[in-house]
Amino acid sequence: MVKKMNVESFNLDHTKVKAPYIRLVGVTTGQNGDKVYKYDIRFCQPNKAHMEMAGLHSIEHLMAENIRNHIDNVLDISPMGCQTGFYLAILNNDSFDDVREALEKTLNDVLLAEEVPACNEVQCGWAANHSLEGAKEIAKEMLAGKDEWHIVFAD
Repeated sequence: MVKKMNVESFNLDHTKVKAPYIRLVGVTTGQNGDKVYKYDIRFCQPNKAHMEMAGLHSIEHLMAENIRNHIDNVLDISPMGCQTGFYLAILNNDSFDDVREALEKTLNDVLLAEEVPACNEVQCGWAANHSLEGAKEIAKEMLAGKDEWHIVFAD
């Protein structure tokens, strides 16, 4: 039996999931009743594929800037260290459909982008490591699987 870990994703059997998908990871309720909904937005199949760093870095900037135009109360969108996806934290919105729609619109924004926002030494900690074309390729691949984003586990 595998020891239960403190980190939710460490308890997920990564051999059973089928990327791309959107998965509600958990809900945290604050002392005043506000709820934070944390989503696993998986772009690549774990241990089979990953996003190249420059493209991942650029799509991170593009999504962080643009997703807030499509859904309210975004607290954070952060890349996973394994380079297979992102975590999205939203305040007081438990609608999978809202998240799915915002992600789709945001990825379409990536496809239309002419530059990576905050891609300079003043606003970014590794400004030399970006690829707009890489970000667009990642967005295209994720959008190609959008009809199955609700399916987390393989049959």
